[in-house]
Amino acid sequence: MKSIKFIIAGIVFGIVMSKSEAISWFRIQEMFRFQDFHMYGIIGTAVVLGTLATFLIKKFKMRDYQGNPIVFTPKEKSVPRYLIGGSIFGLGWALTGACPGPMFVNIGYSYWVILIAIGGALAGTFFYGIVKDRLPH
Repeated sequence: MKSIKFIIAGIVFGIVMSKSEAISWFRIQEMFRFQDFHMYGIIGTAVVLGTLATFLIKKFKMRDYQGNPIVFTPKEKSVPRYLIGGSIFGLGWALTGACPGPMFVNIGYSYWVILIAIGGALAGTFFYGIVKDRLPH
């Protein structure tokens, strides 16, 4: 019963992704072809809201659902790391027409072919877990 708020948050997330058309491969294709501003507006809104949420978490010293303080640890800045990771993520996004979050919303719409992309994402995550200690971070 404790996790009902997370289930509700997931349902709301799915509705927002669906109604904003962020799950549409066509909208994603338009974005990568620079034909429409729609997805850039959604991403920009998410960046602004994420920045605001981070600011509020830091300002009010908020805690997580278990009562632990939320701590932001600075990471080492590495341009190649961001270029390589961003390129792999963007390539997967462009090839599948789906970002990781909305992939699961597509299942709710019975777009079963997305299971191939989810399988690839899970396999990639598993593979990264195996080789992460040998990669430059």
